[in-house]
Amino acid sequence: MNGLVSVLVADDEVLIRAGLASLMRAAPGIEVLGEAADGEEAVALAARTRPDVILMDIRMPGVDGITATERILAAAEEPKPRVLVLTTFDLDEYVYAALRAGASGFLLKETEPHQVIAAVQTVSAGNTLLAPAVTCRLVEAYARQPLPHLMSPKPVDIEQLTPREVEILRFVATGRTNREIALDLTVSEATVKTHLNRAMTKLALNSRAQAVVAAYESGLVTPGHQAR
Repeated sequence: MNGLVSVLVADDEVLIRAGLASLMRAAPGIEVLGEAADGEEAVALAARTRPDVILMDIRMPGVDGITATERILAAAEEPKPRVLVLTTFDLDEYVYAALRAGASGFLLKETEPHQVIAAVQTVSAGNTLLAPAVTCRLVEAYARQPLPHLMSPKPVDIEQLTPREVEILRFVATGRTNREIALDLTVSEATVKTHLNRAMTKLALNSRAQAVVAAYESGLVTPGHQAR
């Protein structure tokens, strides 16, 4: 249906899953394509229905939400779905893991219903729910102290980027917006966006937040680094 934001809900708790689905169905401009009880089902449903946004729980039996997010985004054709992670756990490690996997946002399940709807609309428009500066502070904190229970860094071939793409990726990793980068480099915002999109395509990255993670984990940016 044209003009509607299509949503897939994935949560192993049936009452929460049903409640989220009902909330989405009642919201104007949103349609629910399906409900998944675990990560494996979410992967299958996402491939079959191709939703705009996926409300994804983190802790689920079998395939968890982080793994499901990675698998969905790796297999999806363009335009890829936006994943909005919902959890009762507010530990930073889950936020980091979700962003690392390519999620576009993170919400606690205690979030007010109208805020969940607004979040779906925000990420469906291509925006990240966490502000750039917040994302960068979080990633930098984890870059300072890698945790053994988090996944090991993914190989990212920075060498394939042009000097301008590397420069812009560094700016992004320090929390700069496209407008701020454009002003610093005396170019248009459209030019910044073009270079960033090309860099993300080359590195197989699905979100701006994931680009920040990749910049730190590849060593392109180190904790305390300030782009100039």
